[in-house]
Amino acid sequence: MSTTAAPPPVAAPESERDERVGRYAGLAAVLRRPETGALVAAIVIFCYFSFTTTAFALPAGASTWIFFSSSFAIMAVAVALLMIGGEFDLSAGAMTGTTGLITGIMMSHWHINVWVSIATSLVAALAIGLVNGLLVMKTGLPSFIVTLGTFFVLRGLNLAVVKQIIHQVSVVDFQEAPGYNSGAQLFGSKVQIDIGWLPWVKVPSTGILTIYSATWWAIGVIVIATWVLQRTRAGNWIFAVGGAQLSARQVGVPVFRTKVGLFMTTAFAGWMVGMLSLFKTTTAQSTTGVGAEFIYIICAVVGGCLLTGGYGSAVGAALGALIYGMVYQGIIYHNWDSDWQYAFLGVMLLGAVLVNNWVKTRAERVR
Repeated sequence: MSTTAAPPPVAAPESERDERVGRYAGLAAVLRRPETGALVAAIVIFCYFSFTTTAFALPAGASTWIFFSSSFAIMAVAVALLMIGGEFDLSAGAMTGTTGLITGIMMSHWHINVWVSIATSLVAALAIGLVNGLLVMKTGLPSFIVTLGTFFVLRGLNLAVVKQIIHQVSVVDFQEAPGYNSGAQLFGSKVQIDIGWLPWVKVPSTGILTIYSATWWAIGVIVIATWVLQRTRAGNWIFAVGGAQLSARQVGVPVFRTKVGLFMTTAFAGWMVGMLSLFKTTTAQSTTGVGAEFIYIICAVVGGCLLTGGYGSAVGAALGALIYGMVYQGIIYHNWDSDWQYAFLGVMLLGAVLVNNWVKTRAERVR
């Protein structure tokens, strides 16, 4: 009896092979990470300004953009969580000014204990976040519209109410409030590190690296947000409600509670940034934070968040804030017109959206 040998296996065409098991599977997985593009951009920008300006990479110069980036990173991470959940908050910038004004007025005008003042502004922020979340979920209106309305309300109150109470639009002279030093220690302290022994530090006065409280708070926020997104059930809920809200509700995800919680998280971050700004600058302005809400969104998008929700990372948003902080200070060190930062923000946004959409398409193709 004769037997017929089985035909040799035919290799799949190159275009049909699964990238996950190919030669460059590891590289493809890295490129699909939301924060990869932002990391590469941050390295390029750091190298550019380090080699083209004298002060940028020196400890004294780095202290400035590290603090600036840290303050934006806190809000960018919170905004990124909300965007992953499929929503926006345009009142985030004004929230930082509102909480600072509440605390500052209570301390300077009414001489209330600093911790009572801080707690009051925190409760107010969480209440505003709760209202935003309830309005979005109960009415079905787009969060863009709801929070835009909240933004104008807060902006008007920050001007009108503050002038009504203290007859000016800025709060100062609250250092004599009871308990001020303890509040300043938590939100306004700094650590100075002498690294003048490094070979590229030629002048002793530039060898002091100053790390402000905002940086430690930012690191904590990034770590906690990353842990929540990647290691907890709540993180799965956030991705689910942003990627497919109807399907998430059908499988038992608490959509209402998750989204309201995200709005309150953004408000909490606004309170935190408000306190950090208040105790570092020892002043609060009625216009503080106005316009920053778009920068937070851009930082999140540059860090890999999709405007359609369901995709992104906390680390990516923090890297987006780092990019903005370095560019902002780099422009100053170059003595360029500061208006160039807005042109750069526009390029960052358009470029990030195009790259993110391309990465998303590639990622879906190999699932």
